[in-house]
Order: sequence, then structure tokens, then C-alpha cells
Amino acid sequence: MGLTIDDTIMTSDQSPHTARQVPDSPHEWEVSWLPGRTVDRDTAITAMILADIAATGDIHPEHRLWPAVQSWSAELNLTGPDAINQASQPPPDTTRQPEPPWPGAGRLGPDLDREAAD
Repeated sequence: MGLTIDDTIMTSDQSPHTARQVPDSPHEWEVSWLPGRTVDRDTAITAMILADIAATGDIHPEHRLWPAVQSWSAELNLTGPDAINQASQPPPDTTRQPEPPWPGAGRLGPDLDREAAD
């Protein structure tokens, strides 16, 4: 388990989730598994710890870390099971394919294809 915490972004080596500072708002952070919510930096760190733990796939009520998971979840106004369930889901932006900016984007026209063949 490992978190990388910088001035404007937090990442995990276990989880695809991230936390990012809200642009032009140094005290507000958005966490990918808490869509629609902004939190302070300390709460973002807590959320990223939970995402890191959830990514192991081995957390359950009998686990030795469960009391800590429940406590950290309560800081987010969630139960332990709810936090682990939400943090275990893939981030919203990784489940959809990016759309091209316009029809035919990334394709060469017929004339350019012929030139490349010459």
C-alpha cells in the first residue's frame, strides 16, 4: 500500500482512484469515488486510504483493520461497508471510452494515405 500526496493530486499504487484539488480553491478536494462531494485535504487523505485498502479486495468485518476502516468511514459520514463498496468501484472516467472530438478524428484523408504510401 502506498499513497503519493502532492500539492494538487493524490494517487495510490493499489487503487485507480485519485483525489484532486479543486481549481482555484486550495482548501477543497474532489475524490473520484465520492462524486459530487468536495472535502478538505485531511478528509481526502482519509478517502484515499480507504480506496487503497478497498483495492486489496481482502477487507471484511473480521479483518484486523476493520475497526480503523469503520472509524475512517465515519469521518466521511459513511459506514464501513458503504465506504468499501463505493471505493471498490472503478472511477467513473475509466469505464467509458473517450469520444473523438469530431467525426473522423484520428483518420487520414484518402489523399494523405496515398502520399504516405509513396
